[in-house]
Amino acid sequence: MLKLYYATGTCALATYITLEEAGADYTAERLSFKDNQQNSPDYLAINPKGRVPALVTDRGVLTETPAMLAYLAQTFPKAKLAPLDDPFDFAQVQSFNSYLCSTVHINHAHKMRGARWATEESSFADMKAMVPKTMAACFKLIEQKMFRGPWVMGDQYTVCDPYLYTLSTWLEGDSVDINATPKIADHFKRMTDRPAVSKVMAAQKA
Repeated sequence: MLKLYYATGTCALATYITLEEAGADYTAERLSFKDNQQNSPDYLAINPKGRVPALVTDRGVLTETPAMLAYLAQTFPKAKLAPLDDPFDFAQVQSFNSYLCSTVHINHAHKMRGARWATEESSFADMKAMVPKTMAACFKLIEQKMFRGPWVMGDQYTVCDPYLYTLSTWLEGDSVDINATPKIADHFKRMTDRPAVSKVMAAQKA
């Protein structure tokens, strides 16, 4: 059985949804950032980075969302969550997810994680002020150059879709109007209607 450590409102949602889409046998344990559980000795023994998500497998612990999504797609091939038989197409999936991880997520993090990059209060204010602009620019690029439709990679739903959905849930809080990117807005609505997404979102509220 797989075990996912997550916190609400984080990128861990992408892996949580994918576990459900894959039909995996798993459990999910919620950490409280408010109580700083991600830095508890018990959790640091699992993930020394002190971040979520972490996925415990029978071969060890995986961290970093793109790695977990690729692992789940390959571990549950019948779910058809990635084009596993085509190295180039699979690399395209990895490329998209890496962009979400290395660029979009980092832009979002400047709103409340400025201490990772600076120490001056004025720097924090500048970072926060830039978030609506940088996030909007990222989603505009995705809409115009990366999103194939109706799903991220085209006709086939892949692990890119729950990841994009997860970061799309942050847009309102980042003062970005998702309707400025109509294809992504439509994607968000269709993701919301998927049974796996409904089940996971309900579980997170329990």
